Amino acid sequence: MAYLEVEDGKRVFYEHHAGAGRPVVLVHGWAANARCWDTTVSALLAAGHSVTTIEHRACGRSDADFTDTSIGAIAGDVVALVEHLGLREPVLNGWSLGGAVIIEAARRLGSNLGGLVLTGGATPRYTRTEDWPYGGTPDDVEGVLAGLAADRPGTFRTVAEAVCAKPVGEPTVQAIWLAFLESGPRSSDTLRDLAQIDQREILPTLTVPVLLLCGREDGFVPFDAVAASRTMYPDARLVEFGGVGHAPFLEDGETYRTELLGFLARLGS
Repeated sequence: MAYLEVEDGKRVFYEHHAGAGRPVVLVHGWAANARCWDTTVSALLAAGHSVTTIEHRACGRSDADFTDTSIGAIAGDVVALVEHLGLREPVLNGWSLGGAVIIEAARRLGSNLGGLVLTGGATPRYTRTEDWPYGGTPDDVEGVLAGLAADRPGTFRTVAEAVCAKPVGEPTVQAIWLAFLESGPRSSDTLRDLAQIDQREILPTLTVPVLLLCGREDGFVPFDAVAASRTMYPDARLVEFGGVGHAPFLEDGETYRTELLGFLARLGS
């Protein structure tokens, strides 16, 4: 494990596991941490891939007292880590809010990008507008944040219980909840930023292969939103996980890993 200094002496936490295969960078969702990827990391390493995980500003083992915890700032950290490690044409995999992060990181990486995986990715928009009829509203987001301000453990427990549609067992729900509780107060600003950004103009510029992995019963990022986004990419494939919620890698891990490894195999080293 290691830390990368990214701003005014403040650091983000990362792990880099060497491998001869295509490098993969895993970016977690809002208020979570890199431990959510444990089974995914194991499968990628077994297949020979280089694997890097990063924890957002104000999440997990990264410093909590960043001033800027926006999507753009976190995407900048992903880019800085790719450059710091000298990764060549990595595949970025973003879960939930991490999906918006990797879209912005992909825009900045330009030609040094091998592919994208959106795991219930909250992109191109998380909230609905007149011309994007999917998701909730910024007021809904503010309601969640108000709940955190009044009762952080209770609100995060409710969110943790809503992540999965399939039964995953109390230990998994507990792990999600405890990860949420590790996040700092500035993580609220990250979610608030997600409620405002619009990445629709970016998607058509991303010419790399894209894999969209989404649960049909996702209660945070509607499946119909992901399906609508598929046509915005020049080269994208959508995989639907029936009966699955917001975390297909936890709810149907075997299928998830098969799809992910198959996508990487098609890309080559």
